[in-house]
Amino acid sequence: MYEGVVQDLIDELGRLPGVGPKSAQRIAFHLLQAEPADVRRLAEVLIEVKDKVKFCSICFNVAEDDQCRICRDPRRDPSVLCVVEEYKDVVAIERTREFRGRYHVLGGAISPIDGIGPEQLHIRELLTRLGDGTVTEVILATDPNLEGEATATYLTRMLGPLGLRVTRLASGLPVGGDLEYADEVTLGRAFVGRQTAT
Repeated sequence: MYEGVVQDLIDELGRLPGVGPKSAQRIAFHLLQAEPADVRRLAEVLIEVKDKVKFCSICFNVAEDDQCRICRDPRRDPSVLCVVEEYKDVVAIERTREFRGRYHVLGGAISPIDGIGPEQLHIRELLTRLGDGTVTEVILATDPNLEGEATATYLTRMLGPLGLRVTRLASGLPVGGDLEYADEVTLGRAFVGRQTAT
């Protein structure tokens, strides 16, 4: 335990996701040794982010305007919609440069144990977006874990009657991985999605 404001800083940093007590302490001491101008700049950016950044009124991605840059881009294919759990998933998919459609960010995944049901996600807004007939394919890009699978199954059942093509990202074994370390869901999906050897 440290005195006063130093301990307060460590406690606040420790509340960040992925930052444990030791990491929080290291960051705090780094900030204490940093130039005052650098710390001030960090504080100003944190305040500016909270003041300026909001969520896109269409897809719920992060944005500085009412709409994000992807929703504003006329070159994106409006007929293909990729549904993701979080806005960080948009960044991951964009890095591949394989997808040229638009997105819909759910804001999480169905997780009864955490008290998150379909009502807490942006599913109602998704159905509204699909109502005008522009979208012909919905790609479900939820995480390959229990919550992501439950969300994808729920959405597949909801979207089925709409007559849309509903697809799921292929998944399987990572390159360089060992079969013995693969979980059952990943290994099972690798078998289902197997391809002809060339």
